[in-house]
Amino acid sequence: MIGDLSQFVVMKLKSKGYVTYGDNNRKRIIERGDIGTEASTIIKDVLYVEGLKHNLVSISQLFYKGYKVKFEC
Repeated sequence: MIGDLSQFVVMKLKSKGYVTYGDNNRKRIIERGDIGTEASTIIKDVLYVEGLKHNLVSISQLFYKGYKVKFEC
């Protein structure tokens, strides 16, 4: 989920529904699309959520969508 519309390279469809945070605060899902640069898409099917101030990425969801996740230190 992200709250910055400028990061989308493709907007796929208007989504209906809400996301609920751990404190039971609900925000409306505005759009769904792909984020990245014009040269390459980085993550597909990302939700654009009304009023979201920080980007939220679920590592397990990326893994199950087929992305490779690598941590280095």
